[in-house]
Amino acid sequence: MELRQLRTFEAVARHRTVTDAAVALGMAPSSVSEQIRTLEKSLGVALFERTSRGMRLTGPGERLLGWARRLLDQAEQARREVTGQQQELRLGALETIAAAYVPQVLARLAGRRPDVRVGVRPAMSRDDLFADVAAGRLEAALLLDTGDALGDLGFPPPPAPLTFLDVGAVPLALVAAPGHRLRGRPHLSPGDLSGERLLVNVSNCSFLLAAEKIIGPGPERVQAGGVPVMRAWAEQGLGICLLPEFAVSTALESGTLTKLALSAPDLSLRLVWRDDREDLPGLRDVLYAACA
Repeated sequence: MELRQLRTFEAVARHRTVTDAAVALGMAPSSVSEQIRTLEKSLGVALFERTSRGMRLTGPGERLLGWARRLLDQAEQARREVTGQQQELRLGALETIAAAYVPQVLARLAGRRPDVRVGVRPAMSRDDLFADVAAGRLEAALLLDTGDALGDLGFPPPPAPLTFLDVGAVPLALVAAPGHRLRGRPHLSPGDLSGERLLVNVSNCSFLLAAEKIIGPGPERVQAGGVPVMRAWAEQGLGICLLPEFAVSTALESGTLTKLALSAPDLSLRLVWRDDREDLPGLRDVLYAACA
């Protein structure tokens, strides 16, 4: 087995088509196919099933994938040590929470291990975070979820199993313009929101998924955009929205928004990583810093 073959194999397993893997690797599709055939021939087993929906790993392919990722990680570590490059651990986070929570992690890490460098990569998509952690392009990622299993908030769990730990609570607030008809009403129920306009983001947004669980189908959904847009529209009386308290605290203090009395359970700030990468230098310190 050659490292270039393992790198190509991992890319095909991640992208599930030869064409997409070729684009990611900057190679011709024919070269990708040839490397996979050569690797399969050298091992004497089929690594993929070729289907109409793309490339699906066989049992031997599943077993090789873990080895491939570990060997590629070790090769990268060896390259850095030989060339004297400092290891950079890459932490991903949804843009919504990157500004609010990641600085605390970096501050704790700096006190614990000032020699460890962390690169923070904000992301718009939860799926991108999962794919990057599974592929080793990120060592760990922070996202929002709830419950005992990854995806209990309502999104599909990643195809590759990831280890996770809840490292904090993210309180939610249902907010509206100060003159809203329900301001001051105690103990609102989802039924009290019937006929309201609920400002939402894209379909897989954490706060929309939380609203589906907490509020239900009653209010009319109005797609507004990201957190800043939803907050601004709510201030103008264009609807109500369910957002994290950290995103609306300033508006609540200034009086441009009011908090409605609907009980909403906290979301969990969830750290995900691959347990087979915990031996990377400095990674456990990043995990400890996130959990402190």
